[in-house]
Amino acid sequence: MKDMARAHLFVEGIVQGVFYRAFTRDIASSLGLRGWVKNLPDGRVEAIFEGNKKNIEEAIKHCLSGPPGARVKNIDVKWETYKGDFEDFDIRYY
Repeated sequence: MKDMARAHLFVEGIVQGVFYRAFTRDIASSLGLRGWVKNLPDGRVEAIFEGNKKNIEEAIKHCLSGPPGARVKNIDVKWETYKGDFEDFDIRYY
C-alpha cells in the first residue's frame, strides 16, 4: 500500500467536446487506476485518480496531451491521501 496514491486534477483548455473524458477513462483503465472524470460548468475537466503513484504520474502525462482536438493549457494536480473508495474508473455526469 505504500506506493498507492490519490491525485485530484483540474484540467484547463479546450477539453470539453473533444472526447477528453473518454480518453481519460481509457488511459486510467489501461493503467489499472480507479476514480472518476467529469466536465465542470466553467469548461474545465475534473478527475480523481487512485492507484499506484507511478501509474498516476503516467496518466497525468497522457492527460497533458489529451485526445486529438484537445488543447490542454494547464493541469492543476493536488496529491491527496489514498482512500481506496472506488471500484473502477467512471465518467460522471453530475
